[in-house]
Amino acid sequence: MTKVKVPVFNAEAFLSSTGVARKVVEYQRKETIFAQGNSSNHVMYIREGGVKLSVVNEVSKEAIVAILGPGDFFGEVCLSGQKISVSTATAITPATVLVIEKAEMVRVLHAEHEFSDLFIKCMLSRNIRVEEDLIDQLFNSTEKRLARTLLLLARYGKNDHPEKLIPPISQETLAEMIGTTRSRVNLFMNKFKRLGFVHSNGGLHINSSLLSVVLHD
Repeated sequence: MTKVKVPVFNAEAFLSSTGVARKVVEYQRKETIFAQGNSSNHVMYIREGGVKLSVVNEVSKEAIVAILGPGDFFGEVCLSGQKISVSTATAITPATVLVIEKAEMVRVLHAEHEFSDLFIKCMLSRNIRVEEDLIDQLFNSTEKRLARTLLLLARYGKNDHPEKLIPPISQETLAEMIGTTRSRVNLFMNKFKRLGFVHSNGGLHINSSLLSVVLHD
């Protein structure tokens, strides 16, 4: 009797394709992907571009929770039974997002160990980054916080290139992310440019030498 060969699941192929319960959506810069208070029924995976997660309090003050890029998941709160989004997701560049229905995400997580391992790894990395952000906010200077944020936006350590073009991001947004004023961000950005750590040429290029600011005591 001939055995039927079961196709091997490939997590990367799953995230690079579409299906009945998952689709690709293109978002323009500054376009809202979902808003705080909306129903939460999907998990998102960023294929290209950048996305910020933010929250607004009762007096309409916004705080940026995270800046995400290719390979990051978001919207995962629906998996915990939470029916309402606690944050707003906005594209900070033109972004390509795979939108996965909750039921399909749950099915694949339960059925495919390769995919669940990948998802857990991504979530743990996000949690570690949040803890590092809190420590950075509590103990580091404005200059170090800005340097670290720029390196994270450039996805430092994700590739071997000495510099990386980051998505367009305003100084106001950077100020919100590191808890300072726009004038302070402008001061240190000018310093970084003068020292050759960053330069503008069709976008903002981040040189790996900026790491010296983070490591300097």
